[in-house]
Amino acid sequence: MSFLIFIIVVIGILWLIGTFYLKGTDLSMYDGEPDGQTVRFFPGPGSPSEGHWEKVAEVQKFGVEAAALGQKERLKRMREYMDEQGAKRQYASEFRPVDGGGVPAEWVLAPGTTGNRRVLYIHGGAFIAGSPLSHHNITNRFSEITGAAVLSIDYRLMPEHGRLDGLEDCKTAYRWILENGPDGPGAPDHLVVSGDSAGGNLTLALSAWVRDQGLRAPDAIVGLSPLADSTFSGPSIPENLETDFMLGPLFAQMVRIPLFLRRWLFVLQNRAHPANPLVSPVFGDLSNLPPTLIQVSAAEMLRDDAYRYVRKAHASGTRAEAQSWAHMLHVWQIFYPEVTEAGEAWEEIGKFVESTR
Repeated sequence: MSFLIFIIVVIGILWLIGTFYLKGTDLSMYDGEPDGQTVRFFPGPGSPSEGHWEKVAEVQKFGVEAAALGQKERLKRMREYMDEQGAKRQYASEFRPVDGGGVPAEWVLAPGTTGNRRVLYIHGGAFIAGSPLSHHNITNRFSEITGAAVLSIDYRLMPEHGRLDGLEDCKTAYRWILENGPDGPGAPDHLVVSGDSAGGNLTLALSAWVRDQGLRAPDAIVGLSPLADSTFSGPSIPENLETDFMLGPLFAQMVRIPLFLRRWLFVLQNRAHPANPLVSPVFGDLSNLPPTLIQVSAAEMLRDDAYRYVRKAHASGTRAEAQSWAHMLHVWQIFYPEVTEAGEAWEEIGKFVESTR
């Protein structure tokens, strides 16, 4: 009986800590429908396009194949699959390997780009997968629409490395790109930092770190479906489980776990408080940040990460805007040009970047 009481007390303590201490501040004040000021909605003519549904079918097919594998085999296959997607296309850009201050990277140079305009790109992949190769379609397009040299970094991944090791690589690469371009040493005239999903998380965390360090700030921040809240408190996490064809199957089991336990699992896996702004940028000080654009699908689980971050940043005096597309896959921009809505999203990114020059 005494052992049973002990177990109950331990569970109670874990619940109290997970429910209150690990949750961070209440962000529900930033919830609500798109208001046209901080969140612009793009229904898209005929959306979703035929190309979108073709990509949904491809993603679902891979998900079924990966689910049949063991954990180690699944991670290996996921990394291979993502790189295969980047390698199978033809690109106009030159991809030039470079040492970014100790961080493996590559310059992505579309025809006619100038080294004085630069983009630091941080790829996604749930912090466990992805590479500059897997994201060639994004970095190639970024260089094309901005006329900038894109530095795409190969930051350290989990589980071989810690969660914050990847952020440290981003910091190193940022200091390096401030002083180096594709043609050698020199400062940029215009600088953008961008990333998708996990890379979007690192992008937002890096933005605040640069401000706090007093470094030369980026002229623009662009986040594609970024993770902003590692406490998983956004209503869209459970609400969009069925409509998020990419993240839904990956996190279906996680969502079934009580929220307080999910936060404890995060602590064990990442060795960080889930509301720490280094891993959950939405909980940090969002004032005096560079102009920020976030694009997100209204159908994905990270929808409210984007809405909440932008609304809080806007309330803090930062120029920030979310653009939301209906029905889209997580990071649908990577499926340009097959997905019509990806072309629309890239047009908006080009307009935003140009507005910061």
